[in-house]
Amino acid sequence: MEQINFIPLANLMLGFLPVIVLISIMRLWGLSISNSIYANFRMLIQLLLIGYVLTFIFETDQPIIIGLVVFFMIFMSAWIAMRPLKEKGIYPFIVIFLSLALSGLAVLFLISQFIVDLPRWFEPNFVVPIAGMIFANSMNTVSLAGERFFIEKDRGEDYECSRKIALETALIPQINALFAVGLVSLPGMMTGQILSGIEPLMAARYQIMVMCMIFSTAGLSAVTYMSFKKY
Repeated sequence: MEQINFIPLANLMLGFLPVIVLISIMRLWGLSISNSIYANFRMLIQLLLIGYVLTFIFETDQPIIIGLVVFFMIFMSAWIAMRPLKEKGIYPFIVIFLSLALSGLAVLFLISQFIVDLPRWFEPNFVVPIAGMIFANSMNTVSLAGERFFIEKDRGEDYECSRKIALETALIPQINALFAVGLVSLPGMMTGQILSGIEPLMAARYQIMVMCMIFSTAGLSAVTYMSFKKY
């Protein structure tokens, strides 16, 4: 099987040409472009740096380091999820943190110990990528649910109606992804496994696990978050 081509840094920069085009159009249309520029710049720096960090993490044999990495993921996910919401402060942050942690860690434990049956719970080359997928998707769903929940409450809807509409709206991307997988898209994990030489049927099993994981953790995180809003 042919190896994946190495991408020179100069070639990689060509990927930003469509980004520049989009940002230019946003500017012409009168939209604020500062967040888009900042987000792309952060993405570039973060991903270049994480390559070095993951090299160290994947070689570690210390469970405390993996535990701290997962804690950091939850912390940053909660902080980012809170950013577009109208509620700010320590208490809203703790609510989001717990909403992400409770469902995410439970599903991560189920997958690592019972579905994949890892010899060690802290296998870094499995736990870190899976945790990243869990908390990134849950973060987005909580943000969408929270934003829509407050919109409905501001319109005068009661708690149960606001909760229903918010959850339904927040799950649209996840449900669309379930409908599209295998027909419109081959998700990143499955594609990566196929490119690395794993049989497509085995890669499909892993992707089924990932899709169930993402849908459930994202939805349960939103449910937990809005359950806190009742009190």
